[in-house]
Amino acid sequence: MIRIFQKIKVDWYLILPAFLLSSLALFTLISFGEVSARFIKQSVWVVFGLILFVVLQRTNLYFLKNRKFILGLYILSIVALLILFVSGHVAKGAQSWIRLGFFSIQPTDPAKLALILILAKYFSKRFVEISVFKHIFISGLYAGVLGLLVLLQPDFGSAVTIFAIWGGIIFISGLSKKHILFLATIGLLIMTLAWNFAFKQYQKDRVINFIHPMRDIRGSGYNQYQAVIAVGSGQMLGKGIGYGTQSKLKFLPEYQTDFIFSAFAEEWGFVGVAIVLLLFMTMLLRILYVAMKASSNFNALIASGVFIFFGIHIFINIGMNLGVMPITGIPLPFMSYGGSHILIEFIALGIVSNISMGKRNTGFHLNELKNEFVGFN
Repeated sequence: MIRIFQKIKVDWYLILPAFLLSSLALFTLISFGEVSARFIKQSVWVVFGLILFVVLQRTNLYFLKNRKFILGLYILSIVALLILFVSGHVAKGAQSWIRLGFFSIQPTDPAKLALILILAKYFSKRFVEISVFKHIFISGLYAGVLGLLVLLQPDFGSAVTIFAIWGGIIFISGLSKKHILFLATIGLLIMTLAWNFAFKQYQKDRVINFIHPMRDIRGSGYNQYQAVIAVGSGQMLGKGIGYGTQSKLKFLPEYQTDFIFSAFAEEWGFVGVAIVLLLFMTMLLRILYVAMKASSNFNALIASGVFIFFGIHIFINIGMNLGVMPITGIPLPFMSYGGSHILIEFIALGIVSNISMGKRNTGFHLNELKNEFVGFN
């Protein structure tokens, strides 16, 4: 058995934490000993995700460096987001889903990956030119178009993620202190305008409830209040798999999606939470290591973008479950119920694994064919 696993050439520091996190989340979907339809459906998505990971990890992905392919993927993301305004399905106050027969797709998820690729492509040969403001402006347009379309759904959490990916990538590309201060000022101005003219009342209530937790615990602050109770009630060892009363008795709404961490903490306790955090830390540190050891700027920026993508999701989701961040409605990677984000997360991890294992297969490296496409000239 050990020899079989040794022959499977994958980056175990990436896929093993993802598999364990997905498995732990599946156990959280069990209710009082009964396997739910959600458990079966999510299991299928996880299996598909694992297959995509293996395929992408073993495939020559040099086509990702092709300017036309990346632009096509980016434009397709814009088209999908525009379709939402015409025939999108409304769920939890946001018009974020496209129904395709027996399943639905959330275009916001692939849009985040498309942004990582297009920014990695744009900056892969422009490290020494990052101080030129036009590159910040052009890259900001790439993020701004997607961010605005997502914000209009309205999906504030995903919009924050999109701009965080952009900000993180331009920061590691060598942004000057002057530009950081300028962008921070612009961001503050945009947030002020959004608060006064774009945010809906329920979005404002989430922020106000974060500042004043006991303001309206029976109304707009109910979800977060129940989430904190669920986490605390797990104590050291939890209430047992499938026996979380806050979640399974529906005191905690959307426990399978936005508040999967609280539901898990209630059933597995502090010990289970420590395991989950260790798995996330292992994965993130490995992605960061891959970025630092990548053979090219392009590969490094892709891995860095995925690191930011996962990191911001983990930080915000766990933060709102613990009551230290406003509720924004973004999923916890590999744990929250849903097919769209699970597949994109495994795809992103497969690409990073391809970069990591490049010297052992026909992945990204190939000495980069000696010539790397130059930006979007």
